[in-house]
Amino acid sequence: MYWPIRAPRVYAAKVPPPSIPIDYDSEESAELVRHSLSFSSAPDDADQNDSIKGSTEDEDEGRKVGEKEVQVEDEESLPESAGDKARASMANAALDEETRSHIIALRVARSGLLFAAVTRAELTIWQMKPTAVVAHVRRSPSSVESYGPNIDVLVRPDSQIFVVQTSLGYLMTYSLATDPNARVYKPTFVNNYHHHTRQHSTSSARRMSVGNGGLTPGAGEGGGVREFSLQFRMVIKVDAGISKVLALEDELMVATVKPSAIQCIRWTPDSTGSQTSAELLSRMPWMQKKVITTDMVYDRPMNLSTWVTSDGRAYAVQKLQISESESGSRTFKGYCFHTPSTPEEAAIKVSINARFSMIAVACANGSIAVYTARDYSGNIPLSHKVFVPSSSPGRTTFVSWSPDGYCLFVGFERGWATWSVYGKPGGNSFSARKSLVDRRPNEGYLGGVKDGSWIANGGEILLLREDGNELIWSLGFAKSAVAGCFSSVNTARPMLQTGEKLLIYRGYDQDDNTMISQDSSVLWHSVQVPASYLAENWPIRSSVISQDGRYVAVAGTRGLAHYSVNSGRWKTFADERMEQDFVVRGGMCWYQHILITAVESHDRYQLRLYSRELALDNTMLVHLEELPSAVVLLSLTGEDSLLVYTNENVLYHFIVQSTETSVRLVQVGQITFHGIIRAPARVRAISWIVPDEQLRDGDPSRDVAVATMIFLVDGKLVLLQPSTTEGGELKYDMRVLLQNVEYYALIRDQPVQQVFLSKPEEDTPLSETFPVPVERNLSDSLWAFDGNDVKAWIDVKDILESGENGRELPAPVKVPVDFYPLSTLVNRGIILGIESELVQRRDVGFSHFKFSTRTHLFITHLLRHLLSCHQPGAAVELARNYEALVYFPHALEVLLHDVLDEEADTSPKPEDAVLPEVIRFLTHFPHYLDVIVRCTRKTEVASWKHLFSVVGSPQVLFEESLSRGLLKTAGGYLLILHTLEQLSSSSKDMVRLFARAVQEGDWDLCKELARFLTALDNSGKTLREALALVDLRSPAEEKGSFMFANGGSGSGNSDGDYEFPSLGERLGER
Repeated sequence: MYWPIRAPRVYAAKVPPPSIPIDYDSEESAELVRHSLSFSSAPDDADQNDSIKGSTEDEDEGRKVGEKEVQVEDEESLPESAGDKARASMANAALDEETRSHIIALRVARSGLLFAAVTRAELTIWQMKPTAVVAHVRRSPSSVESYGPNIDVLVRPDSQIFVVQTSLGYLMTYSLATDPNARVYKPTFVNNYHHHTRQHSTSSARRMSVGNGGLTPGAGEGGGVREFSLQFRMVIKVDAGISKVLALEDELMVATVKPSAIQCIRWTPDSTGSQTSAELLSRMPWMQKKVITTDMVYDRPMNLSTWVTSDGRAYAVQKLQISESESGSRTFKGYCFHTPSTPEEAAIKVSINARFSMIAVACANGSIAVYTARDYSGNIPLSHKVFVPSSSPGRTTFVSWSPDGYCLFVGFERGWATWSVYGKPGGNSFSARKSLVDRRPNEGYLGGVKDGSWIANGGEILLLREDGNELIWSLGFAKSAVAGCFSSVNTARPMLQTGEKLLIYRGYDQDDNTMISQDSSVLWHSVQVPASYLAENWPIRSSVISQDGRYVAVAGTRGLAHYSVNSGRWKTFADERMEQDFVVRGGMCWYQHILITAVESHDRYQLRLYSRELALDNTMLVHLEELPSAVVLLSLTGEDSLLVYTNENVLYHFIVQSTETSVRLVQVGQITFHGIIRAPARVRAISWIVPDEQLRDGDPSRDVAVATMIFLVDGKLVLLQPSTTEGGELKYDMRVLLQNVEYYALIRDQPVQQVFLSKPEEDTPLSETFPVPVERNLSDSLWAFDGNDVKAWIDVKDILESGENGRELPAPVKVPVDFYPLSTLVNRGIILGIESELVQRRDVGFSHFKFSTRTHLFITHLLRHLLSCHQPGAAVELARNYEALVYFPHALEVLLHDVLDEEADTSPKPEDAVLPEVIRFLTHFPHYLDVIVRCTRKTEVASWKHLFSVVGSPQVLFEESLSRGLLKTAGGYLLILHTLEQLSSSSKDMVRLFARAVQEGDWDLCKELARFLTALDNSGKTLREALALVDLRSPAEEKGSFMFANGGSGSGNSDGDYEFPSLGERLGER
C-alpha cells in the first residue's frame, strides 16, 4: 500500500573546515570520562555472577582509566606500541578530510521529533520539522585514538540520552536537554518592505507567521526550531567486545563477543543498587553453543526481541520478570523460529511488525522470509517469502517495517526495494541506470543504501548512501487511505495520501476508454492540504471520502479538516485551541454531508458529528455521543446503520436519524465478543450481513442478534455466523474465510459499485439454447486481496448457506494481478491498481518516482469459473451486466483465448473441457462471430484445428457473417480459410465478398481485399479477374484462369484437409 513518489529531499550539514578553531567536547582536547563502567571479559566456564561482580563492583578502576587519558598532555613523548600505532592510524582515518563528514549511521527518536546522525568523529542531532541541526558534538583526535571512531548511534526512547558506539568497544553517552519555550534560527529579512504572506482559509483566524518577516511556516514547522543542549555524560567500556547494542527504556542491552553474552546496563541503579546484569549465551538452554549474537531488535508493543546469531539462526526472545526468572538464574527465554538449511538461507537482519504480528528475516541470498508470531510459546510459522527484483542486489544492509506495518523496506548494497505486508512488490531502485547515478551525487540513494529510518508516520524514509557521504535523503511515499482509515468507501473510491496532500481517483466520472488508460493526470485529482492546518498537525494520519465522492476529511496529529471536491474549498478550525483539544482515534466516515468522527479528548471518548454546511467549530456540533471506552474502528453500513467497535470488545449499533432540522445517533443495540475476539486492538475492519427479510420488515434492535459478522483480525478474514443454543442463548460459529488478507470489500456496503450501465435489448437467435436464471450481478459479492491475488466470492449468500448446511466453504475465484490492486470497480468489470515507476532522463538533472494506473479485467475469470462449474445460465446473466461496456467484446475474446490456449496444450477429457461451454456461452451475444475470428487470428495456427473442431467449419462462419452483413468479419474468416490452404474455395468467396463490399460502398474493405489478391498473385491477373467479375474493370483475355480451375467451375474439397462439423451440429451434441 506504499509507493515512492517524486524526487527525495536531500539534507546535508555544512562541516567547518579544519582551519577554523574547533571546539571539542572536552576542554583538555580529549574525551571527558567523568564516570565510566568497565565490563571485563570472563571465560565461558567461569561463574557468571563472579564475572559480573568483579567487573562492576567498583567504578574506581574505570574512573582511573579515564583520568589517565585526560592527564596525558604530551602524547608524542610516550613510546608507541603496535597498538598505539594502530589507534593513531584509525584516528587519522576518522578525521581524514575526505571521509570525516561521511555519515555512517542514523537513528530516529520514537517521538519522531528528532533524529541523530554520526560520522566517524561527530554526533549531530537534527530536528525533524523544521529540518535543522540543533546540536552537534565533534570528538577530538585524542578521543578517537583512545576509544576508536564512531560506528553506530542509539537513542533512548524518551530522546533524553544518545549513545555512540565506537569500534574499540566503548559506549559514549550524551544527555539532551531542551527549553520548551526557547527558539533558534529565527528568520529576519533585510530591507523587507513587503510582507510575503500566504492566503489561507477565512476560517483560520490565527496568525501564521514567524518572527518579523511574515514568513508562513511549512508543514510541521509551526513550532519553530527549538533550542537543545547536548552534554557529555560518561563512557562505558565493554572489554568483551560489542557486537550489537539496544537502547531500551530502562537499560542498555549489549551483545558481547568474547565471551558471547547479553549484558544489561540500567540507566540508573535499581532498588538493590545493582546497575548491571549478564547472562552467557552458553547458559541459555534454548540457544546453540559457540555462537555470537550479530543482530538484535526490540519491539515495545509486542514486548518481544528478535536475535540473530552467527550460525544464521533467528530467535524470538522475551526478558523474564523477576518472578519468572527462577530466582534470578535465568534472564531470557526464547525460541528458534528460523533455521537455515543452506548457508544462503542464513539470517542476517531482522525486523518486527507489531501491527500484524510478523517478523521479517533477511537471508544471505537476498530473500526475505516473513514469519507470523501467533503466540509467545514459539508458534512462529513461516508466512511467505519475498525475493529481490535483481540478480545481484549485494548484501542486505537493513530491514524496516513502516510504522503502520503495511510496508516492508529492505536496503541492499546496490539498491533497495519495498513490499506490501503480505508480499506484493512495490517500488525499487534496481531499474536505475548506473551511469546516470554515478554522474549525479544527489542520486546516490538509488545505487545502494546502508541505513534508513521511517519518519512522518510512514510518509517518508530517511536514507544513507552505501558508499558514504554527508547527504541524507528523505524519500516520500504515497499510501492508500485504507492504511490510515479502513472503511468500505475508501476501498470503493481509491484515494492516496502523503504527509501533505491527497490524490483522489476520479475515473468514475470518465468514459470507459479513459478509465482503462494509464494517464494519471486525468484519472487522479491532486489536493493540497492547507498550510494553516499542516503547520501544527503534520503529517496527515488518516483520510476518508464520502460515498458520492463530494467530500473528503483528513486528520493529522490533532484536530481535523474537510474539503469539498466540487467547490475546491477547505474548512479548518477558526479557533486553534479547539483544534488542539482532541485527536481523531478510531476512524471517520461521511453520512451525506455529515462527518462522523471518533475522537479522544482529555481521556474522554466521543462520537462527534460535524456538518459540512456549518463552520468547523466544537460549539456547532450536530450531535455528540459519549462512549465508555476508546473506539477501535467505526463503519457505516446499509442506508443508516453505524457500527462502532471499542476497546472493551463491544460492538455498538447506532441508527443515524436525519430530519430537516437535525441529525443524531440513536443506539439500538450492542453485543460483546468476549471469548471470541481475544485482542480488540488487532481488529482492522468489521462488517455485517443482515438478512434481507430483517432489513425489510425487522426491528433494527434485532439486527445485532441475526447479523453475520465479518472481522478482519490482523491478516485473517473471519466469519461469525449467529445461531442459538438449546437454551435459547446466542452463539457464534467462527469460520476462517481467508488468510493473509491485506484488505477486503463487501460490495453491499458500496452503493457506488452497484450502479450498472443499461443493458442492450438485442438478443441472438441462440439465446434459448439453455434457460437463464433470475437476474444475477455482483452487488452482493465479497472481494479480498491476499498479497498475491484477488479472491472473490460471487455471492456472499453462498458462504452463509454453506455454514447453515454444514458444507465446506465455497472456493473463491482467483484473479491474478501483476500490480497492487487498490479497488475492484464492480460496475466496470475491472480491478484498479497502481505501480511505481522510476523516471530517469538525460536532459533532466534529477530522477523521480511516479506511479502509473493499471487495470485488469476480472469478468473473464468469473465467467470462466461459472462455466467450469457448469452454470452457463448464471454466466450469461452475469455477463449481461457488462454488455454496454466498450471493452466487453475484448473481455469475451480474452476468455476464449485463455481457455483455448490452455486446452489446446492439455487436451482435457470431454467431460472436463470448458471450451465447448465457452463457445455455447458466446453465441448468446451478437459479438460472437467477431470474437471468434479475432481470437483465431491472435492464436497460433497449431491451435486452430482444436478450436474449429468445437466451433465448426470456418466456411460456415463465413457464410453466417456474410448473411448478417458483417463484411469485415467475413473477410477475417477468408484469411483463416486461406491459411488453411483452401485457396480455390476462398477465391470464389473472395469475389462474393468483393461484390458485396462494392454494393454497400465499403471501399476500405475493397482496398484490403485488393491488397490481399495482389499478395496472392504478384502479376495482377487475379486482381483483374476479380474486378471484372464485380463489373469494375474489363480484364484482358487470358488463357486459363487462376480464380476458377477447369474453365471456371470450382472443384475440390471446400474444406481442404480438415472436415469441420457445423456449429449447429456441435451445439446439438451438447
